[in-house]
Amino acid sequence: MNPLISSIMISNLALGAIITATSFHWFLAWIGLELNTLAIIPVLAKQHHPRATESATKYFIIQATASSIILFSSMFNAWHTGIWDITQLSTQPATTMLTIALAMKLGLAPLHFWLPEVMQGTTLSSALIITTWQKLPPMTLLYLTAPHLPITILLLLAIFSTLIGGWSGLNQTQMRKIMAYSSIAHLGWMLAILSLSNNLLLFTLLIYIITTYSMFLILIFSSSKTAKDLGQLWSTSPTLTSTAMIALISLGGLPPLTGFLPKWLILEELTTNHFIPLATTLALSSLLSLMFYMRLTYTTTLTISPNTTNSMMKWRFKPTKLLSPTPTAISLLILTPLMPLISP
Repeated sequence: MNPLISSIMISNLALGAIITATSFHWFLAWIGLELNTLAIIPVLAKQHHPRATESATKYFIIQATASSIILFSSMFNAWHTGIWDITQLSTQPATTMLTIALAMKLGLAPLHFWLPEVMQGTTLSSALIITTWQKLPPMTLLYLTAPHLPITILLLLAIFSTLIGGWSGLNQTQMRKIMAYSSIAHLGWMLAILSLSNNLLLFTLLIYIITTYSMFLILIFSSSKTAKDLGQLWSTSPTLTSTAMIALISLGGLPPLTGFLPKWLILEELTTNHFIPLATTLALSSLLSLMFYMRLTYTTTLTISPNTTNSMMKWRFKPTKLLSPTPTAISLLILTPLMPLISP
């Protein structure tokens, strides 16, 4: 893609998210969502491959459908109340439609079927954008409308997402699909805490973006697209192998790494508010996700001894010059010393 066109698309991606995040009028928020969607379509389809075109088409259809439902729900609410303010969403059918539309945009279960397929058909860098930056506009709308959304639907979506994200990820070997189901499971945790603590929602979203970005950075740096590629990573970069292990365990939420912190605080908040069955379900479903993270960790670090390889497959292309993996490891460990300070 032409660098000028690429910079325009990335700028529009940023602009769309900023417009949605800073607007209090439904029409402006809808414009931001549409700008965000239209800007990423050329980024997804830039490979000139039928699979990339299919992914871009699927993404456009899903996002356009969800945006139209959001616009319809805002018009329905304005028709009943006469108010276009995002924070004044009070009509019951409108809140339900908005929740379903935002779940479709985020890829929450059971509206998640498009997300793994779209990510599998794109490049690793495009998949990184889908799982991080593209989650911000719908999450800001959820954040602004949280007091008015139906709690029952939110909690059901949270339970479905954590369970399906864990179960479906068990059967995958493609890293992009594994990261897609990981994203679904993490978003389920965010929805579980949405109605109780907005600050904890933002904290969980921040940790999710840091850990997901770290893992994708490792995948892009090593050109690893399957679990088998991760298993051969040691011969390319031992340092990157160790960093990949830390990133995977942090995504799984094992203490004392950063990924454990939001899950711990969410479970604590849920039990404080007497949502004990929900907290138990989330804790058990996280074991499913932890299973495939630990399987990848085992494949990456423990199946092949630390020696050189005779195969020339990994050296056929020049490695991409990206950021050093050291900042990635630091970002995954940086909150570890703060855990005793946050504990009750």
